[in-house]
Amino acid sequence: MSKFELNRFNLEKVKLGEQPLKLKKTTYTKPKIKNGMLVDKEGNPIGTKGDMYAKLIMDKILQEGRLDHNPRPHYEDFYEGATYDDKKNVVTTADGKKIKVGQKEEVKVKNNGVEIWIPAHTISINQGVECTYDLSKGESPMITLRPIATKASIAEILWIYQRESNDLVEFDELLDKCTWNEDHKINNWWVDWALRDKNGEFILNDKGHPTIGACYGETVHRRHMLRNEVINAIKNNPDGRRNITCLWQQDDFNEPHGLKPCAFLTIWNVRHDWDGKDYLDMTMVQRSSDYATASCINQVQYATLLKIVAKELGYLPGTFTWRPVNVQLYDRHIDQAIEMMDREPVTCKAEIKVNDEVKSFDDYLPKDITIEDYPREIIKTKNPQLKFPLGI
Repeated sequence: MSKFELNRFNLEKVKLGEQPLKLKKTTYTKPKIKNGMLVDKEGNPIGTKGDMYAKLIMDKILQEGRLDHNPRPHYEDFYEGATYDDKKNVVTTADGKKIKVGQKEEVKVKNNGVEIWIPAHTISINQGVECTYDLSKGESPMITLRPIATKASIAEILWIYQRESNDLVEFDELLDKCTWNEDHKINNWWVDWALRDKNGEFILNDKGHPTIGACYGETVHRRHMLRNEVINAIKNNPDGRRNITCLWQQDDFNEPHGLKPCAFLTIWNVRHDWDGKDYLDMTMVQRSSDYATASCINQVQYATLLKIVAKELGYLPGTFTWRPVNVQLYDRHIDQAIEMMDREPVTCKAEIKVNDEVKSFDDYLPKDITIEDYPREIIKTKNPQLKFPLGI
């Protein structure tokens, strides 16, 4: 068994003038790993390679992670029907519960209740994390410790690198969820990062659509980044060492933009292996990873990107390597991380498959990418979905 040092964590929280964290439990099962896979009590491999990395990295964060002193965006806790006594600094909920507001917390009184803004801290590590998957052998970043939805994430990677778009309506169209013409509603999570004017209204592009401004797909579009700097570059010089995309462009950030990229750098190389076959390898560098919520999704996105680029170039998909720099768990995700550490994964291959009939990178649709041998209903039953409060 391993233990998360909650007392040490809370001492730091108190020093920062904040309320201590409460957890359901602090001990969890330490992962057993053999030959790059999780194993059960009898030493038999279980789960996926993604499950193995997930437990290994969460354990590392829980044991070695340091508390940040400058919190990330806040949590927003809303209490419908609650009232606020600003003299006593106490929120009374609809059922009579008294909540003392901490000195670093903010209260927003709404028409139908009270919202408390609480600093969103993380524990993080800055080194020692790398995950590598051999796609030619069917290895995958997919995890079974909780169900993972992939449709929106696949659509997002196409939206950024293939459509080269910052247009939120175009993203909804990829998801087959567009209702903009009927009710001017955006149906994807990027709506929180849309450009808005001082009145909170969308700033629209020349198509009359909201955007996220000069970042992500717009950065790709200005340079036709993946097409010029990777696909065409490799076609012209397969053994080049300069096949790189970088979304971190300071000149773009000088213009209005919604969210600076976390997964920002890709490096691509052709490998002429001793088996006589040619492979395309790629490394993705990520400056920051909200590990419990998004790490699997980010890895699946870029492993998929490698597969569809390799297809156009005529190479076999090779190794995908994920190198995050700062890897963190939000304090409100520690309970969920401990729960996942105690879960037994579901053994499956969970392999990313692409439609063999599509030849060009430009022609892929979200429906052309699937995850095979991923028993979603079994996973839902054995390892139900967990809720992860977001730092807004």
